[in-house]
Amino acid sequence: MLETLGLDDLSERTYQLMLADPGINVEGIARLTGASPTKVREAMDRLAALSLLRVPVNGDSPVRPVSPEYGLEALLAQQQAELMERQHQMERSRAAAAALIAKFAHLHRPATDPYIEHLDGVEAVRERLTKLTENVRDELLAFAPGRAQSEENLNAARPLDERLLGRGVRMRTLYVDSVRSHAPSVAYATWLDAHGGQTRTVATLPLRMIIADREFALVPANPERSEEGAVLLHEPGIVAALCALFEHLWATGMPLLDSLPADGEQFGRQELEILRLLALGLTDEAVALRLGVSVRTTRRITAKVMERLGVRSRFQAGLRAAELGLLRSF
Repeated sequence: MLETLGLDDLSERTYQLMLADPGINVEGIARLTGASPTKVREAMDRLAALSLLRVPVNGDSPVRPVSPEYGLEALLAQQQAELMERQHQMERSRAAAAALIAKFAHLHRPATDPYIEHLDGVEAVRERLTKLTENVRDELLAFAPGRAQSEENLNAARPLDERLLGRGVRMRTLYVDSVRSHAPSVAYATWLDAHGGQTRTVATLPLRMIIADREFALVPANPERSEEGAVLLHEPGIVAALCALFEHLWATGMPLLDSLPADGEQFGRQELEILRLLALGLTDEAVALRLGVSVRTTRRITAKVMERLGVRSRFQAGLRAAELGLLRSF
């Protein structure tokens, strides 16, 4: 019944017998289960490794079972945190794989490969992006990570966006939650919504990206240094993978013009994402970059979250968050 928690049948029966009779010994458990004393001791070792038995250090006191209320809940919290970490690791792996493919694909293909176009420098990227968007027929998808754009840049984008929407192009853009406090971004989203475009926000985004008609994907050559240029990908398999990544994150996003729902009574999405990123060992600088906020803001939110959790260190914050189930996907 508890196999998913790491307990085999004998370990579970041993645990139940010790809960029912804390004074029972190895021989008693062996007699009731039909297992050998050696197998019972091995089962008890597994229970101790899972923190379901309390083994005294000096050996003078008997081994005692930990109450299921605490032992199993702690085990469930640990497994839940590990599951969430595996899910987030898969998301990061997808993004990292896409960025790595974009950056090094030229090392494994001929220089004249028709599926990959290298754009060196910001000006080359802007020129190619203009041509790309002018030729969009049906759909334009975009990741817009980092801090909010200036009001001047947003206003400059309106004429092109208006032409695209006027032609019936479906436009969907994902931002990070931090742009919600930027009035020009909210004004732009309001304008875009009125003209048929859609905008959503998520806590973090893996990289900047534009996908046109599900046929072309423009990604940075180096996600950490946009000035190095970009890569325009035409290969159907890679573009399909990036489209899947977009749809996955789009499904988790909230419309920019809607209020974010409260996630629990204490913590919002941005605070929960900071907890998750800190639990992964990211620095304040890296967290700030992912959230599109300043390092100072990151540290202020971190301090507030730690205070609410009643802990003094980031390590303790991660453990407490896992115990409370706060690291689940949202």
